[in-house]
Amino acid sequence: MPYSSNNQSGFQAAHPQLHSYTELGGQKGTASIFLPEEVPVAFVYNGISQAVMMASPFDLEDLAIGYSIGSGLIKDAACIYGIEVTQGLVGIQLQISVSQRAFTKIKQLRRSQAGSTGCGLCGVESLANALPDLPVHPTRALPPAQHLSKLRSCLASHQLLAKQTGALHAALYVDERGEIKLCREDVGRHNAMDKLIGALLNDQRLPSNGFVVVTSRCSLELIQKAVRAGFSTLATLSAPTDISVSWARYCNLNLVHIPRSSAPRVYSPEPV
Repeated sequence: MPYSSNNQSGFQAAHPQLHSYTELGGQKGTASIFLPEEVPVAFVYNGISQAVMMASPFDLEDLAIGYSIGSGLIKDAACIYGIEVTQGLVGIQLQISVSQRAFTKIKQLRRSQAGSTGCGLCGVESLANALPDLPVHPTRALPPAQHLSKLRSCLASHQLLAKQTGALHAALYVDERGEIKLCREDVGRHNAMDKLIGALLNDQRLPSNGFVVVTSRCSLELIQKAVRAGFSTLATLSAPTDISVSWARYCNLNLVHIPRSSAPRVYSPEPV
């Protein structure tokens, strides 16, 4: 473990809540269904608030680590000295203790950012911050075709919370043998990715040894998070945007779209 954890504040991870509904124009009476919980989560570094976002209230220590790395606030988990999860009256605070060098960088970024929101970039005050410098990794091989072609049919069995609510995104880690080893879920696709990054580091797995699958479209912010975390390949169930393809190619991140009824489509590396 790269940090010390303190979750003794009485906070308990939430569970899907049962809600009743009626069908419009239907003949049936009232029915019930589980719906996911969504709460404000504040990221506080050395006592200074950095951002607040809506998230699913579980796997929050994974979220704290993954958000810190995936958003470019810290270089790696060694910069984190401790995480404390506290329940407030209106939401949850993630009290994250970081090194002084990392805190100096965070304060500099805080001056030029308004924070992140659910769509990823709406809170960025400056266009320069929306398109930051990203590392260019060495070119790495794509996963074997058989690890991708049947992947879509295997995902549902790992999305345990989505089975109950049908309203959660997931990010999953597939190892070098093509086996799904980790899954993290959240109402936000970016949050699910952050949680997976944190879970990988806590599980002492190297992101570059496998690849990540996200059950959503591929936005630019997912590219940024995947590159910063060190993944070699990002696969998504919906098509990527054009700018996502451009940045994936620039950073040598393999980018694959897995359609519902056709073969996987490789957008990065660029076809020759």
